[in-house]
Amino acid sequence: MKYWLLVVFSWMLLIGYAECCQMDPLLGPDVFSYKHFYMNKSNNGLGYCERRMKITSLDRWRLSLDVFIDMFPIDPIRENYVRRVRHCIFSAVYPTPFKSRVRLVAFSQEVLENILDLHSSVAETDDFLQIVSGGRTVPGSLPLAHRYGGHQFGIWAGQLGDGRAHLIGAYTNRYGDRWELQLKGSGKTPYSRNGDGRAVLRSSVREFLCSEAVHYLGIPTSRAASLVVSDDEVWRDQFYNGNPKKERGAVVLRVAKSWFRIGSLEILAVSQELDLLRKLLDFVIQEYFPSVDVSDSYGYLDFFSRVVSQTANLMALWMSVGFAHGVCNTDNFSLLSITIDYGPFGFMESYDPDFVPNISDDEGRYKIGNQASIGMFNLKKLLQVLNPLLNSREKQLALQILDGYPDLYYNRFAELFRAKLGLLGDSEDDVSLITFFLKLMEDTKADFTMTFRQLSEITQDQLMNLHIPQEFWALQDIAVHTFFSDWVTMYILRLQKNASDSDTERRRRMTRVNPRYVLRNWMAESAVRKAEMNDFSEVRFLQQVLQRPFQVQKKAEEAGFSLQPPSWARNLKVSCSS
Repeated sequence: MKYWLLVVFSWMLLIGYAECCQMDPLLGPDVFSYKHFYMNKSNNGLGYCERRMKITSLDRWRLSLDVFIDMFPIDPIRENYVRRVRHCIFSAVYPTPFKSRVRLVAFSQEVLENILDLHSSVAETDDFLQIVSGGRTVPGSLPLAHRYGGHQFGIWAGQLGDGRAHLIGAYTNRYGDRWELQLKGSGKTPYSRNGDGRAVLRSSVREFLCSEAVHYLGIPTSRAASLVVSDDEVWRDQFYNGNPKKERGAVVLRVAKSWFRIGSLEILAVSQELDLLRKLLDFVIQEYFPSVDVSDSYGYLDFFSRVVSQTANLMALWMSVGFAHGVCNTDNFSLLSITIDYGPFGFMESYDPDFVPNISDDEGRYKIGNQASIGMFNLKKLLQVLNPLLNSREKQLALQILDGYPDLYYNRFAELFRAKLGLLGDSEDDVSLITFFLKLMEDTKADFTMTFRQLSEITQDQLMNLHIPQEFWALQDIAVHTFFSDWVTMYILRLQKNASDSDTERRRRMTRVNPRYVLRNWMAESAVRKAEMNDFSEVRFLQQVLQRPFQVQKKAEEAGFSLQPPSWARNLKVSCSS
């Protein structure tokens, strides 16, 4: 009997193995999927973890936008010319190939392998180069350009849309996560307005590096898979001063769970396309907020509440690393509260609440100290969109949800900065300690990133004795303040309230949340200048460094990435063209 049981069990395993190792119909004969069986009561004893070998040939890689094409009306006009588009979410339009040679500058191995299931060797193929440069599309996928509007610098700008971007497909990976792939800089669309549909090398280098850097800082963001440069001539007036210059066109392949933004809904509400608005809103909730029951009478309120909470979280996270987006228009604000559309961003160097990274922002609307308020403004615009779909009771509740945004932001901000100071628990005086420290930094123009980092590295005894070694240059800057010793006294007393803590543990904990390296403008500018001379080594070097922003790296130290910014970088400026 035991023998026959063994035979039957072995036969079951053999059948399971054969089932698991059959060719995956989506991947083709050169890639097999395999499953690891284990006992699991939820599926009658037979379960598996879905794992696939990485794809080595793009012939067997499939993208699809059928979920959009089947769900929504597509712009019936297929000719590619600038126009006002109505009664649809997308226009079908193909990328415009470059006329000249294209070259792969850099790619993210993690994005390729862990998000797109592609073996990194695929990046060396011509097929990959053609797809990520817009020269060829993945068979079976119809590229789309998204129609949206937005409030730009507080003013309704009407129809905007993907003026230089093409959604080339969506991919569901081995973890069951769906990612949308978009080329930026890939040519004109019906939404290009007066633009040429291209992105230039300098802005593409900045977006590629920063989206990856922000990810490794632990902040929700779109990702960058690859960066391609061409020899096509693109003319740009970088600082809008009447001095255009010739630059080279480039394309970034960027991926995100979704590219829908507040402006995606706004354009439909303003155009009074309310049936389509409800359809898109229901789709967004069902697809990206699965825990929200859209059929529930308060489903839209639940969705709005989550967006409010996630927006507060994102704004606080930006502040915790000194990141200023630069253009927080509603068309640049993701409904999923991820960081998208990198343009004139900047990481604050000397602490200054009035830091404006964008030279085009004359009034300082998007200064770093105003980002939380802009989050509130954008959420108000989202609520205006939702109002036609809500009854009077729901509108009242939605206003209460929105009114809770400041507290959500304040609490998250305090939580993050407690961690930056190494504080455990929650003391009523913590916010005073945080604001006191930030005021000292503002008065002394202390470097934001390195002041917190060096506070993470200095010992408590050194700090208590006001013995600050020379290498702690940022702390030396803030230490000249008249009230620095008073703050230190308060800080040491607060640290003593950390139960079962040690100074070693405090430093270890703080270095995990206070980065040593961020993408400072001078670092990006240095990489851009070399890239413009066909030297892409610094782009790749920065990419490697920024993947480990919390760890001391010998080569990064030699490059001066944790030192005071060089004097030549003091007057660096970026604009919306950047």
